[in-house]
Parts: sequence; C-alpha cells; structure tokens
Amino acid sequence: MTQFATMEQIIHEKEILMETANLLLEQLKAESAEYCNLETDNYGPEQKKQAIRSLMNIRMPGGLSEALVAAQDEYLKQELAGKGIVTLAEIPTMLQQFGGQAFCGTGENVLADKLSLWQGDITRLQVGAIVNAANSQMLGCFIPCHRCIDNAIHSAAGMQLREECSHIMQGRRRRYGRQYEEPVGTAVLTKAYNLPCDYVIHTVGPIVYGELTDALRDDLSRCYESVLNCCAENGIRSVAFCCISTGEFHFPNEEAAQIAVKVVKEFLNTHTDAMDRIIFNVFKDGDREIYERILW
Repeated sequence: MTQFATMEQIIHEKEILMETANLLLEQLKAESAEYCNLETDNYGPEQKKQAIRSLMNIRMPGGLSEALVAAQDEYLKQELAGKGIVTLAEIPTMLQQFGGQAFCGTGENVLADKLSLWQGDITRLQVGAIVNAANSQMLGCFIPCHRCIDNAIHSAAGMQLREECSHIMQGRRRRYGRQYEEPVGTAVLTKAYNLPCDYVIHTVGPIVYGELTDALRDDLSRCYESVLNCCAENGIRSVAFCCISTGEFHFPNEEAAQIAVKVVKEFLNTHTDAMDRIIFNVFKDGDREIYERILW
C-alpha cells in the first residue's frame, strides 16, 4: 500500500510539473512574434523542457509581466526540487576530505578547513554566492540551451536575472557611453532569484585566442580577487567558484586552476576571518582531477 501511494505521488507530481510547463510554454510562445505558432502539443516532457529553456534564453530583456514571472517561478521551483538542493553542510571541507594530508602537510589546515572541492551542478548550491563566468555584454547567453555556465545560471535563476543585468548595464552606458562593455576582471553582484544561493557574482574572464600571456594570467587573477573582495565588502561568507575562462574562453584548465588556488590562498592568508567557506566547483572529471592534484 505504501509503495502504491508513493508511485501515485510521483505520478501526481509529474502531472503537476507538466501542467506548470504547459502554462509557461504557452505564455512564452504567446509573447513571441517569431514562435507564437510553434506547434508543441505533441512534445514530450523533455522536448517541452528544452523549448521552455530555449524561449527563455533568446528572450530580450524588458516587458516581463507578473503572470509570466509567476508561471516561470513555479516551474523553476519544481525543477529545483527535482534536481535537489545541496547545502553547505553537505559539502565537505578539504580538511574533512583529506585530513592532515591536505596541502601536502604544509601546515595550512586552517585554510583546508575553509576550502572545498565539489563536483556537480553549481545551480543546486545553497551558499552565499555562486560565480558566473559572464561575457562583456553581461546579459547572459542567448544561444538556446547552450552548455556554458552563463546559460545554465541564467536559465535556473529565471528571466529576472537578465532584467537586473540589463538595468545595471543601462546605468553604466548612461554614465560611460553607449558602447560600454563590462571590463575583464570586475565583479558584479546581483540577486539570485530562483537559485538556492543568496547572490550571483558575475565576472568577465579573459579569452585566450592564441598564446597564453602574463597579461591574460593577471586578468584571470583579477577575476578571483574581485569576486573575493566583493564577498568581503558585502558580508557574503561562502562562495562557489566555477572554472572561470576555461571551456568557451580557452584558458588552459591546469593553469587556470593553479591561478584560482593561488589567489584564494593568498586572500585567506590576509583575510582569515572574512570567509567561512570557498568552494571550487567543477563539472568535468578532468577539472576535478586537476584541483585534487593541486590541493592535495
């Protein structure tokens, strides 16, 4: 009987999610001149999920109605419940994970108790802030369902995040000129909306087109420094870093990780009480292996 009730509950939850998805999808279609006639009646759950994310990704900022926001928020709430939230208490520190051998026994156990390496979806983390590797336009990724971290974070946060970023950029363009783009190495703080974290900190990392130069290394260091200073200035006690500038921006993963760890360790050595936890978040096995090699 219990098993039957559990299956009944699962079926009911799926039906509710499908109803919510249908409502949101129809609202997104209705406001799109290009896709208002998109035929989605025969779409399965995964196809509808991809269609919703795609229409959210390509939507320009402006004109968000209360009804659309309400439908989206309910949908993203159910999506997050399905993925599951990961709390800070569920993420072991380096000291807990590796014991006294952390940092090769160099006596930096105080730092090891403030650092974590966690592999998985950064949008599940219930921490003070997560870091987004943004582009210089600061509006998120407009490529439907793109695999970059910028797309993932904006998709999970909801369309309000693009609205806030647009408002910030409009203000800066009024001040600095219509051609303004966010420089490499700054940190821009926004709300998190439907994400379980408190804030998102956006930073534009350097793009490596050819040879890796000292200037590019300094740019990446500045990204990490700016984010950490932003946390200290705003009382954010825990932060999860993505692998800034790797992947689409072509910064070599090994050296990017070395820079990240170096800057974080230097910051903690001079601001010991500023942070409770700094998390190196990785998605790929290769990046996890790199960080384990550097940290352990």
